[in-house]
Amino acid sequence: MKKFVAVFTGSPASMDAWQKLDPQTRAERDRAGMQAWEQWVRTHADIIVDHGGPLGKTKRISKDGVADIRNALAGYTVIRAESHDAAAQLFENHPHFTIFPGDGVEVMECLPIPGM
Repeated sequence: MKKFVAVFTGSPASMDAWQKLDPQTRAERDRAGMQAWEQWVRTHADIIVDHGGPLGKTKRISKDGVADIRNALAGYTVIRAESHDAAAQLFENHPHFTIFPGDGVEVMECLPIPGM
């Protein structure tokens, strides 16, 4: 099986909309979302390599130095699957974007380092 990293994405607009929900609705969706996410994890426990987790604020380091930036990365997990398509299908209708305010999930194969 191949290894893939799944990156959960979200936008400032989707998070702003989430924050505007009334507290009771947000709490209910939080509860439902966590239950659905936990069920997703139980269903796929045999192929999860690293549960990952939420990602915090970003610093970008380049030849120009260190800068605070904002990007769409919200979290990650690492899984195993037979193919890129099979890995992608595991995230269809994921609670990250069906219940929570996330925008999507991007799945990329973890490739070997050449010559290693």
